[in-house]
Amino acid sequence: MVSKKYYFKGYRSILTHDSPAIALTCCFIAIGALFKDLGFNIQESIFSTVLTYALPGSLVMAESMLIGASLLNIFLAVWFVNARLYPMAVSLFPLMMHKSQPKWKYYFSCHFIAVSAWLIMKSNYKKIPKEHRIDYWIGIGSATVSVSVIGTFIGFSFSEYLSKDMMIGLAILNPVYFLCMMVGAAKTIQITLSVVLGLILGPIIYLLSPEWSILLAGIIGGTVAYLLGEYNVS
Repeated sequence: MVSKKYYFKGYRSILTHDSPAIALTCCFIAIGALFKDLGFNIQESIFSTVLTYALPGSLVMAESMLIGASLLNIFLAVWFVNARLYPMAVSLFPLMMHKSQPKWKYYFSCHFIAVSAWLIMKSNYKKIPKEHRIDYWIGIGSATVSVSVIGTFIGFSFSEYLSKDMMIGLAILNPVYFLCMMVGAAKTIQITLSVVLGLILGPIIYLLSPEWSILLAGIIGGTVAYLLGEYNVS
């Protein structure tokens, strides 16, 4: 069973001063309005948010439906987009593994992997006994999904009041929050360099290849930051 004490402690983490709750809600308000424009009803919109969860996956799904992509193409597109979460899972789950906990908790809670929840857990896991970290993590994930559902409901309900520019502005708040949190958490030269290089290379590569700019900026910036960091350590 899940420890109620640590579950609700994780759930309440969404209320802290550095919580992603506001940015996450704003983004999913835009997603909820977009789902309504696609012809979803409120049940389908909320179901899509719960199943897809992470914001980029929801956006890719909505955009793919807008252009009439097949179900298989939509599945593959969302799958590839959410593959970016694999490094987060690799870095996070070893910190939560404990022999006293059943494996179903780890399989179940993989669904909660997203930048927002990951940042909360990485900032607080040392304060939680290792045998209860998975319960704390499930609480964090439940809280972020709850916020996402609330945002989707609000966006769906008030979509007629949101212009295209307002939806774009709301959707971009979460990436800005992530950037600020990453800068604030930058404690190594690799993290600092990867953020700075990504900011510089992204616009430059966009001028040459808009479709590949984010991917290439991330690969080049991250690789250079890693190699320079390793060189300085050695």
